[in-house]
Amino acid sequence: MINHQQKAYALARVLLGINFLLHGLTRIPKLEAFATGMVAQFQATLLPAALTSAFAHALPFAEAGIGLFILLGLYTRHALLAAGVVMGMLLFGTCLLEKWDGAGLQMSYALYIAALLFLEKYNYCAVYRYKN
Repeated sequence: MINHQQKAYALARVLLGINFLLHGLTRIPKLEAFATGMVAQFQATLLPAALTSAFAHALPFAEAGIGLFILLGLYTRHALLAAGVVMGMLLFGTCLLEKWDGAGLQMSYALYIAALLFLEKYNYCAVYRYKN
């Protein structure tokens, strides 16, 4: 029988998975416009345009892949760690742009991801679960 903590964890994990998955999937069809916009946004920062462009081209695929893994509960711990790394990179860029409201939102995502990692023992409704 699935307990309330396991149901709550599944709900939180699935919602984060949907968020990441759709962040990626909605950007892929308009990848060039997305990348061009990101490069333009970061022109005045210390980041080289080539690095920003490479990141912008990879980000939607990373978001979609990570989101799918989190949604399904497939290698959840690794997927959540990857999500945390992506959030760290996004936070770095947002801080370079001095967009502190966006940085606060990204910190909320980071806290959400950290909570899911901390509570992973409740990850019962998943395609693949780690056995400790």
